[in-house]
Amino acid sequence: MSEAIIVGRGPAQGRTATIVYILYLVGLIVPVTHLVGVIVAYVYRNDGPDWVRTHYRFQIRTFWIGLLYAAIGFVTLHMLVGGPILFLTLIWFIVRCVKGLKAVGRAEACGNVASWLW
Repeated sequence: MSEAIIVGRGPAQGRTATIVYILYLVGLIVPVTHLVGVIVAYVYRNDGPDWVRTHYRFQIRTFWIGLLYAAIGFVTLHMLVGGPILFLTLIWFIVRCVKGLKAVGRAEACGNVASWLW
């Protein structure tokens, strides 16, 4: 038997967290879905088992930290460092979403939720 079955964990419990990660990634093409994703994360942040709640916290932090990094990038565009900052923010955002999706798929808590990096 897998560990997920033994402990009562399953990827189905993290379905809403998975949807938020997908909304974030779709938000790279349709920006309004970022906002929908963070609202969903806020609404469900106290629901579900502890391991799922870590994902909601991670998603909320990803939204706000990403917004901060993007704002810094836009403000510094005229100084020629904004472009690289925006590019690195994009990579950072994708890595965090993929990392979260992998953890939800394995029914694991998000590691180092308070990190500003990965």
